[in-house]
Amino acid sequence: MTSKLAAIMDIGSTAIRLLIAEIHTDRTWKTLEQAAKSLPLGRDAFSRQRISAKTISTAVQIIKGYLELCRSWGIPPEEVMAIGTSALREAVNRDTVLERVRVATGVQVSVIDGIEENRLTYAAVEYALKQERKQLARFNSLIIEAGGGSTELMLLKRNKMVAAHSLKIGTIRTKTQLRSGLLDQTVLSRLINENIEAAKTRLDTELELKKVRFFVAVGGDVRVAAEHAGTRAGKFHSVIAKDRFISFIDEMETMSPEAIVEKLHIPYNMAELFGNSLVMYRLFLEGTSAEEIYVPTLSIREGVILTRFFTADAKGSEQLEEQMRASALAAGKKYLFDESHALHVTRLALTIFDFLKDQYKMPRKWRNILEIAGILHDIGTFIHTAGHHKHGQYIIEHTELFGLSSREVTLVANIVRHHRKRVPSASNISFYSLSAEDRILVLKLTGILRIADALDRSHAQRINNIRVSADDDCMYIESGYNDDVSIEKSSLKAKADLFEEVFGLGVRLT
Repeated sequence: MTSKLAAIMDIGSTAIRLLIAEIHTDRTWKTLEQAAKSLPLGRDAFSRQRISAKTISTAVQIIKGYLELCRSWGIPPEEVMAIGTSALREAVNRDTVLERVRVATGVQVSVIDGIEENRLTYAAVEYALKQERKQLARFNSLIIEAGGGSTELMLLKRNKMVAAHSLKIGTIRTKTQLRSGLLDQTVLSRLINENIEAAKTRLDTELELKKVRFFVAVGGDVRVAAEHAGTRAGKFHSVIAKDRFISFIDEMETMSPEAIVEKLHIPYNMAELFGNSLVMYRLFLEGTSAEEIYVPTLSIREGVILTRFFTADAKGSEQLEEQMRASALAAGKKYLFDESHALHVTRLALTIFDFLKDQYKMPRKWRNILEIAGILHDIGTFIHTAGHHKHGQYIIEHTELFGLSSREVTLVANIVRHHRKRVPSASNISFYSLSAEDRILVLKLTGILRIADALDRSHAQRINNIRVSADDDCMYIESGYNDDVSIEKSSLKAKADLFEEVFGLGVRLT
């Protein structure tokens, strides 16, 4: 069994954390070093929307210290995988912070959006609870992480992703509002409750929370709660009984930060926020039918290991793609799409893609993007059939799709925008603001989707089980059909222009 070393750095709202691990080829790893140093990035970002010069300098010094640890394991700065979350996302001087870090340390920090956080968290949870997969498949579940700047939520129906959301509710954000004097504790508590109730109402429209029986809580605070109020149930997770969890929270709410430090042996800055964090979990828990809380010991850093090193294998890739597909289907159902048409067009598009991918050097990630665009290509008809391609672009740009980064959501939205009528024009700001590489991606995948959509113009699925071949000048689509497909042939002729332009091939239905 071969192995390699990896260093993952997480720049969060309250601290900078480091994980050094030995990665094995059998989808396992060994933790070699872990470190965490407090840093008030969230205090700066959520109160002033800027990271102060002093905080930036402190961050640089912490990172330099971590790099010495990395070098002792033979890991150079350029190989350190560093991610930033909500505090860096919201800081208006984010670019300045990242450049200071890069120049001073050589570390390139990637700021991830909330949905990417969800993807990394899900990877860690799925791995940590692998012995509970039968329960996940039987019951509806809610995965929640209450962080310093945001609360990440994932709702699954029998282990199929229904919704993923990133809410601007967090312990550091709460503390900042208190310290600013804008709100007192009573008003702030009511505001938090109202925000969470609104979030629960939104989740109820996607999957009734009372039908959730499997509750997964992720994060440092709830891990501490599990150490004191729960029991170890597996290598990577603990379980807390609901009544024991609520009793533990009630106890913590009566204690001062100093008393919490003494009882739980945690840092003071963590103790200050401890009760507020656990209350957020409780408010969501009380909306479900769960009687236990499952608490993984893994975090977003292990999620980076799993997605960076293991999703290339068949098992990891298949699991992620299945959840991406489930999330897109849930969005389609929410907006009352024509599921039979959407799935049929998607199958046709993927068949064409698979025929062309090697010759035109289109990677598998492009296939995933095409699949999501195919599922959602007519989602805009929810608003109006006329102009539904434009409405679809708007809906997708404002929808949280699990497994897709904000860039990838933009790509899907652009493909949907151009699957109908005119190809991108010079006045289309959304398209021309993309990089040259992404514009080519959109053009190629849109060309394929336009062909597939034309082949089901009647929404009757008359053309099935297509076989694709090509010569130097033309791509031939062969299918047995017994019905009248004159509508499809006419539509194919009208919509083949972009495909012919980007692939240099005519298209003929035989």
